[in-house]
Amino acid sequence: IPYINEGKSYIKHIASERIKKAVDAAKLKATTNFSRLPEVDAIIICVPTPLNEHREPDMSYVVGTAETIAKYLCKGQIVTLESTTYPGTTDELLLPLFESAPINQQPASPANGASSIQKFKVGEDFYLAFSPEREDPNNPKYETATIPKVVGGVTENCLKAAQALYDQVIVKTVPVSSTRAAEATKLLENIYRSINIALVNELKMVFERMDIDVWEVIEAASTKPFGFNAFYPGPGLGGHCIPIDPFYLTWKAREYEINTKFIELAGEINTYQPYYVVSRLMDALNDQKKSINGSRVLILGVAYKKNIDDMRESPSLKLIEILRDKGAEVDYNDPFVPELPKTRKYNYKMQSAELTKDSLINYDAVLLSTNHDDYDYDFIYKNSNLVVDTRNAFNRSELKNQKFIKA
Repeated sequence: IPYINEGKSYIKHIASERIKKAVDAAKLKATTNFSRLPEVDAIIICVPTPLNEHREPDMSYVVGTAETIAKYLCKGQIVTLESTTYPGTTDELLLPLFESAPINQQPASPANGASSIQKFKVGEDFYLAFSPEREDPNNPKYETATIPKVVGGVTENCLKAAQALYDQVIVKTVPVSSTRAAEATKLLENIYRSINIALVNELKMVFERMDIDVWEVIEAASTKPFGFNAFYPGPGLGGHCIPIDPFYLTWKAREYEINTKFIELAGEINTYQPYYVVSRLMDALNDQKKSINGSRVLILGVAYKKNIDDMRESPSLKLIEILRDKGAEVDYNDPFVPELPKTRKYNYKMQSAELTKDSLINYDAVLLSTNHDDYDYDFIYKNSNLVVDTRNAFNRSELKNQKFIKA
């Protein structure tokens, strides 16, 4: 809160100048005081929707926020949910909470002998919609304003109100018939990516056994001008969407007695990738007559995506856990993450290690997890005992040797 109100950004790819300009123009002010909600016309809910320990939706953030909003909801306000979730969340969780909130309480009179409480009516007293976030952090081609935005309303009036809100800042709004359709649209977008990433991750493992470089195959296939979109393998899925969102649909589908085998299989393949990477690392160490137990391993990159500082669901965190469980001594380096913050699952209390000639030679293996552009890959390769490349970043023509492998 203080950072924003001082015109500072705490997110790497959002410049502080943009925040300061909005704050100085009195167009932006951050607060944790929910009692100020009656001052605004639009309320947009952007809270986490993680999975619990049983890989089921954790809706506590959405419900808790909605319960607080219900206490301050005013006539004429629009509430939109942007958090990715299962179809039905807006109608089944938010709508009952808001429609049960009292507009006002009229005093008792001799005529009725009791107090009368008037309730909110959606589409008349307030407006409710779902409009999923679409973001690709640090993508220079797109920003929030230039990415078309899907909008679904509980009623026709709700849809009109939501379009009127987003049309002010988004290049194009895409209306759909319901909040459920809007919720499902976001899931389709991310499940599409999850399944295709799982496909190339599986092919990576198959082709490795066949002594075929999957990256070469993808590059060749990408020359086809139709019917093919390139997806790339990696050490696992990261970010706040793709590792989580497919499981929201598989959970909801069970209510309708549908087993989403295809989606769940993709999830299994992607979830397995950190274990596969460690297995490849162990084989490479074994070729050098070394054991993973006691080896020193440096992980390059802990952000889930290159050139950003976002660590949500980063596969690097899982890699650290697996390697430590197998007895390895693990350090990391990331130019954008000077120290590992506490997450919902991990609390490593680690700081980014130096990347020098002397430090590199002291590691038994260097494992590239995030391919930041800031890395000098030739320097790292030259001064390392063993490099495990999960992102095809080192641009090495040799598929296998004693010092370099892809995983």
